[in-house]
Amino acid sequence: MKTVIAVLIFGVLQLAAQDMQSCPMHKEHMKEAAQHQAEVEKHGDEAMGFPHDKTTHHFHLYSDGEAVEVTANDRKDSQSMQAIQSHLKHIATTFSNGEFSIPMFVHDQVPPGVPVMKEKRAEISYSFEELPAGGRVRIKTKQPDALKAIHEFLRFQIDDHRTGDTTDIGSLSPPVATTRRPVTLKWFSILDFNVRGNFSSLVGISHLKEARA
Repeated sequence: MKTVIAVLIFGVLQLAAQDMQSCPMHKEHMKEAAQHQAEVEKHGDEAMGFPHDKTTHHFHLYSDGEAVEVTANDRKDSQSMQAIQSHLKHIATTFSNGEFSIPMFVHDQVPPGVPVMKEKRAEISYSFEELPAGGRVRIKTKQPDALKAIHEFLRFQIDDHRTGDTTDIGSLSPPVATTRRPVTLKWFSILDFNVRGNFSSLVGISHLKEARA
């Protein structure tokens, strides 16, 4: 039974592919898509101040909003890294003021979600976070309509920039673990206690305090 279903599915996919290839407008659609992508990349380079082929965009949906992340492909490319951080700081400021002229220019349209994000800007927070090779803008809200608009905006970005990021809502990043110094005790001091008495026990306590400092 499973084999029959698999054959049927394969046949349907083949027919769909043949129909697409035989469609007189298929090549025209592919050409238009390629031209649109080239325009998005060209406008993006102009508006953001760094080349798309030397950097990588990622968009992450979270339960409280989203993150727009950009990094330089080469960590030695300080020029791109500085341009990324400058651009993202600017984005965090302009978006918080309800100004979305940059994404409108890049995509040559008003992206989905923008009208509501403008209207609900008092309910949305934008913050820049520096990364080793670039940075990110965290966008957060507790307002349901604003959250829906943020997710619409980000899904559009993923699609139009063709980043390949998931459009599913993910879990928040875990907190960065803090480094703790290990507490150690000089065991020779405990052994000396058997021979030298209370003096060596004080030595052991002293070592313990040093390790915790």
